[in-house]
Amino acid sequence: MITYIYWFTVLAMAFGIIYLIGFKNEEWKIASIAAAVVLLAGALAYYFHFQQVFVKRYGGVMTIHVPQGEIHIAATWKDDNLWIENYDPKTNTCYFREYSRGNLLQGKVVIKDCNPLMPHDTAPVIPAR
Repeated sequence: MITYIYWFTVLAMAFGIIYLIGFKNEEWKIASIAAAVVLLAGALAYYFHFQQVFVKRYGGVMTIHVPQGEIHIAATWKDDNLWIENYDPKTNTCYFREYSRGNLLQGKVVIKDCNPLMPHDTAPVIPAR
């Protein structure tokens, strides 16, 4: 819902500029450039800042695809960045990937010989008498 309000506000500002500058003052070139700048700034602000903030704090929607051949295990938030854990059964490796704002700084942690899907028997084996 918050995402719809955000985009409604950005579009209202762009159309308001077109109405005030273009229609009222007959400056269509300036109005179209200003509206394009508002739309571009709104899109960049959403992509690089607001998307994960909306999802985490206000219940927005975000889609992430699991890479081919991997199995999703867990997801968690660290500050405003989303960390996803996936398992690759072919290489027996776990991957923690960070999805930061705008995907500019993405961390990645690789755990070799992870094998999280197999039961681990840690109890010592006692031979029968």
